[in-house]
Amino acid sequence: MPLPQLNVHRHDHTTRTLITLAGEIDLATAPLVHAALAACVHDGVRTTDVDLTAVTFCDASGINAFLSASRLATDAGMSLRLHRPPPAMTRIIEMTGSAFLLHEPHAVRAGRGGQALHRVCLRRPRTA
Repeated sequence: MPLPQLNVHRHDHTTRTLITLAGEIDLATAPLVHAALAACVHDGVRTTDVDLTAVTFCDASGINAFLSASRLATDAGMSLRLHRPPPAMTRIIEMTGSAFLLHEPHAVRAGRGGQALHRVCLRRPRTA
């Protein structure tokens, strides 16, 4: 069985940094994510943006790495924002109550064939 792979690239821009992640974020690779994000806090980066466009998988250990790094950043007066997660990852983030990590938590995501994915809330009609 091949080992999970994750590429982490850091691009510094004065007080901002862009971290680009590509591959799988799981128990084996989550420490790489946490280390990269913690380094931004320790380096005094005011805003860390994380591009998740090329992430193919993320489990609970990955979400935990983002939450932990977000706490570090908040405690230091800095910010961490996740950008363009894949739909499955967005769903996990929202289900765990972690949507505050998303740069645009209420943005409509594009699905297959360019169709927009919309969340529909169905409620029972009120009865008197």
